[in-house]
Amino acid sequence: MAIDKTVETNILRYHFVEKWGPHTIAKQLGVHHYTVSRVIRQAGCPAPVKVSKPSIIDPYKKYIHELLERHPRLTAQRIYQMLTERGYSGGPSHLRHYIAQVRPKRNAEAFLKLKVIPGEQAQVDWGHFGHITIGKARRPLMAFVMVLSYSRQLFVKFYLNHRMGNFLRGHRAAFNTFGGVPRVILYDNLKSAVLERYGDAIRFHPTILDLAAHYHFEPKPVAVARGNEKGRVERSIRYIRDNFFSARSYSDVNDLNKQAQTWCQETANRRKCPGSDLTIEQAYEQERGLLLALPDTPFQDEDVETVKASKSPYVRFDLNEYSIPHMHVRKALIVRADGHKVRVFDGTVQIARHQRSYDKGATIEDPEHIATLRKAKRHARTHSKQFQLVQAVPTIETLLVKAGQRGYNLGRLVQQLIALLEQYGRAELSEAVGEALQHDSIHPNSLQQILQRRKDQCGKLPTPPLKLQHAQAQNIAIQPPTLEAYASLTDRDEQRPRLEARTGEQYDEL
Repeated sequence: MAIDKTVETNILRYHFVEKWGPHTIAKQLGVHHYTVSRVIRQAGCPAPVKVSKPSIIDPYKKYIHELLERHPRLTAQRIYQMLTERGYSGGPSHLRHYIAQVRPKRNAEAFLKLKVIPGEQAQVDWGHFGHITIGKARRPLMAFVMVLSYSRQLFVKFYLNHRMGNFLRGHRAAFNTFGGVPRVILYDNLKSAVLERYGDAIRFHPTILDLAAHYHFEPKPVAVARGNEKGRVERSIRYIRDNFFSARSYSDVNDLNKQAQTWCQETANRRKCPGSDLTIEQAYEQERGLLLALPDTPFQDEDVETVKASKSPYVRFDLNEYSIPHMHVRKALIVRADGHKVRVFDGTVQIARHQRSYDKGATIEDPEHIATLRKAKRHARTHSKQFQLVQAVPTIETLLVKAGQRGYNLGRLVQQLIALLEQYGRAELSEAVGEALQHDSIHPNSLQQILQRRKDQCGKLPTPPLKLQHAQAQNIAIQPPTLEAYASLTDRDEQRPRLEARTGEQYDEL
């Protein structure tokens, strides 16, 4: 590269007059020292001859050359380890520099310029554009890019991940925008398209095969590590990054996609088409009529995932929880989600539908699901012992609240209160609970003492309610027992002391 004549003059003056070295001159003039050396050589000064000095690598050079001939891609770090085992005591940096000089170089590869006919081919790839924060979630911002190879017509749409559902939705949106389908689509070897590959043996993702069958195109992956075969989409991603995304502000992904659509129509697609005098728009008008027609029905591009509902009426999908009817807990369910809604199925029956959330740890509920669950819980509670106890003696609810605050075992306390209710009846227990609450004495032993004291004061035994479990036993008439037999026994006991006294008097007379 030519330099300013003034700089060249100063270089020669500093070298021949001031006797400065090339590095000093380069630092003084702000140029590279190679430039200074070139100007000095062109002025007739011979290039300095490097004097070779003995190096610690010298005994190992022959071994290094032989090793690189057999294994040209062997790393410098591995060679350093092998030389260390053979007595090399030098450092790795000097050895790495020498290996870089003597390693066999690849022959420069020439590439043919790819020619395609209109409507024949498109190229697809993902581009990563950093991350975006939504609530507590930090999600990747991915751009789906499709380019028509002949006209360079560009389609780009941003998504919050690169899952299969968004991959399919990107295809459908691109086909609708282009107004047709190319006959061949080139892919990189990404997992959304290619599951396995051994040379030319390729196993495509079954969903991509379904997509290709629906739109009648041929999916074709490029060779491994051959990015030049889909250079049109690679350059388009770089163009999007530099010309559109750089220093751009947006409120959310929807706003970013609206700006991207406007940019494609007004900026990207109005460029000159490479190798032609036409613009991309004009070339696309020639290609559009040669694309395959769109099918009558759209392709189903939802994310489908099998989930297991736990004991709570929620299913987890994409970092969030969505409510379901409580009758479907503990079941394997199917979640179908697109970019805006989430649907839950039990088999083929839809049981829930929600707006999709891209937050993290959010709980999305249908008020009807929660209201139905609460109603079912209230209905079940009417059959519990605690509910029946509170219905019989309403003041017991206050006693139970205080007992819970003091750390009592509520289950055991309920059992003890039910036993007292069966033994003393509703009225007596209600009076006892009221007295216990008045004295702030809520232990079951206190209630037992109060009930016993009230029984002693009344002088009569409590009449426990009769409980008959069998339905036929309700019609049995029970006759009260007669007490005449017990009265005769009482009279006999009263006569015994008088007989004993009379017998004692007879013994005294003797």
